Amino acid sequence: MNTPLAIGIDLGTSGARAVVMTPSFEIVAQGAARLSDFGTDPRDPELWWRAVEAALNGVLAQVDRAWVHAIAVDATSGTLLPVDAEGTPLAEPLMYDDKVSDASVLTRIAAVIPAESAAHGATSGLAKALVFQSVPGVAKVLHQADWIAGRFAGHFRTTDENNALKTGYDAIDRRWPDWIAATGLDISLLPRVVAPGTPLETIAPDMASAFGLSEEVEIIAGTTDGCASFLATGADRPGDGVTALGSTLTLKLLSDRPIFAPDFGIYSHRLNGMWLAGGASNSGGKVLAHFFSADEISRLSAEIDADVPTGLDFYPLIERGERFPVLDPAWPPRLDPRPTDDADFLKAMLEGIAAIEKLGYDRLAELGAPPLRSMRSLGGGATNPAWTAIRQNRLGVPFLPAHSQEAAAGAARLALIGLEAVGDL
Repeated sequence: MNTPLAIGIDLGTSGARAVVMTPSFEIVAQGAARLSDFGTDPRDPELWWRAVEAALNGVLAQVDRAWVHAIAVDATSGTLLPVDAEGTPLAEPLMYDDKVSDASVLTRIAAVIPAESAAHGATSGLAKALVFQSVPGVAKVLHQADWIAGRFAGHFRTTDENNALKTGYDAIDRRWPDWIAATGLDISLLPRVVAPGTPLETIAPDMASAFGLSEEVEIIAGTTDGCASFLATGADRPGDGVTALGSTLTLKLLSDRPIFAPDFGIYSHRLNGMWLAGGASNSGGKVLAHFFSADEISRLSAEIDADVPTGLDFYPLIERGERFPVLDPAWPPRLDPRPTDDADFLKAMLEGIAAIEKLGYDRLAELGAPPLRSMRSLGGGATNPAWTAIRQNRLGVPFLPAHSQEAAAGAARLALIGLEAVGDL
C-alpha cells in the first residue's frame, strides 16, 4: 500500500485501542490491549504506556511501517498527573471522575471562576492542577493524552484545546485566562495549548527506533475521548448530531457558534473550525437494565411495532434528578401507568427516552445551535432496531451510518488533518 498512513490511539479506562487510517478514511488495521494484561492498577501511568505500546505494535504488524506518517492520541477527559522536567510522573494521577476533597481548593476556584467556564466542580482539571502544584519537583501538570503524546514526541509541554477546557482554558479567546492565577495556581505549570490536529513534533528518535518507524513521523495534537468518538462517526457539518445510547443518553451537536449554558452543564469544544456542544441526561440504558436483562430487551424489542405509539408520556429515570435537557435535582421519574404487557412497557420507555433526546436537540437549538439535520448513533442501544425506528419517528431527520464506533478512528482523523497541515497529503 503506497499511501501515507495515519495512526490514532485511544486510551480509555480499561485499555488502549489503535487504528490505522488512509487519507480516504479507510481503516486498514486495528489493535487493542487491556490494562489488566499488564497489572492491576489502572491509575499506574506505566500500565497506560504498556497498553499503548501493545496496541500500537499490534497495528504496526499489519501494515508497512515505512508508510506511517503521523500519530495522534485521545484519552479520558479530566484525567491529570504531575510530572518533572523529564516527564516522569511524580504522584498518582487523579482520574476523570475523581473528586478533589480539599474544600479550600474548591472555594478558591468558586470565588473567581466565570459562570460559563467548564472548570466548575470537584472533578475539574483545574481543581486537580491546584492539588498537584504542591507536589515536590513538579514541572508540568499534564492531561492523560498530553503525557502519552509527550512520550512519543520526547517533550512534555503541550496540550490541546479540548483537553484543556475543563482545566479552565478559554476556548473563545484561545488562552489560559487571567482569572486562573487568582485561584493561586502557578500558570507556568500548565502546558501550552494548540488546536487539535496541530503538528507538534517529529517522533523522538528512541521512539522511532523502538517501533520501527521513520524519524519523520509527525506527532499530532489529539483530543478528548468524547470528541474523538464524535469525529470517528464522520459527522462534519453544522447540524450533524451524534447520540450515544449507553448507560446514559449523551447528545453532541456540531455548531457554527459556541453554546455555553452553565445551568445545563453545556459548554462547547472548538473542533475543526467549528464547535461541538452537547449534554447528558440521567435517562438511558441503565433505566432499561433496571427492569429487563439484555436478553429480555432483545426478545421484547422484536415484538414492538414502532409505528403505533403507546400514548404514554414516560420520563424514564431510576431516581429523582435530571441534568439535561432539564436541570432539576428533584425531577421525578414518570413510569406509570405500567402496561400489563412487558413489550408495551419497554416500548413506552423507549418512546420516553426518544422524547428526551428530541427535547435535548431542541434545547440546543433554542440556545443558538443549528437545528438537528442528521443523526449518527453510538453505543449498545444503536443496534436495537425497534429503538432506532422509534427515534427516527421522533427526530424526523436522516439517520446515517457511523463511519466508526472507535474513538481511535477520531484520533486518526486528527492525525490526517495534521499531515495535511505539513503538506504530507
